[in-house]
Amino acid sequence: MAFDFKKEYKKFYMPKEKPEIVTVPKVNYIAVRGKGDPNETDGDYQKAIGVLYAVAYTLKMSYKTDYHIEGFYEYVVPPLEGFWWQEDACGIDYGDKSKFCWISVIRLPDFVTKKDFDWAVEVATKKKKLDCSSAGFLTIDEGLCVQIMHFGSFDNEPETVSIMDKFIAENGYENDFSDTRMHHEIYLSDARKVPQEKWKTVIRHPIKNAR
Repeated sequence: MAFDFKKEYKKFYMPKEKPEIVTVPKVNYIAVRGKGDPNETDGDYQKAIGVLYAVAYTLKMSYKTDYHIEGFYEYVVPPLEGFWWQEDACGIDYGDKSKFCWISVIRLPDFVTKKDFDWAVEVATKKKKLDCSSAGFLTIDEGLCVQIMHFGSFDNEPETVSIMDKFIAENGYENDFSDTRMHHEIYLSDARKVPQEKWKTVIRHPIKNAR
């Protein structure tokens, strides 16, 4: 049976509907950076997703090619994720999505090296006839975080975030956003098939002990 990150690491992919503290280990990703409204038709965000999946599935199916990845095992491509922020802003203004900066990512299995990644970008570009040069190999060590499962529209996230903020304050923590520690979302629902009110999104924020 193919390895499924969501099932094997439920602690990080299936949080409860109430905030919880977690320490997230270092993870490697396929990453595409950009700016602007993610809902824009044929916009940069939509194009980024196409690149991510092209590279992700090239790696997943590599065992059917002549290219050998050491330590390879069959796996389910992990869900789409995103790191979000707005420049010169404290928090997120959900009313102005044009100001969003984002890093759209898909997790890589630990056995995938930078060399393997570069191979996949080259092959995906040729076979998919899609320029995948925007994809990068990104390592993020999130460390201490608070997370929660959010249900429904992304526009309703401020309500969930306020619950998270109250929880960390009551437990002696505070948010710790920086250029390297950002608002993190993991998308567990296919928006094309699941009604909006049933969308499931993991929201994760970096935190630190309050002084």
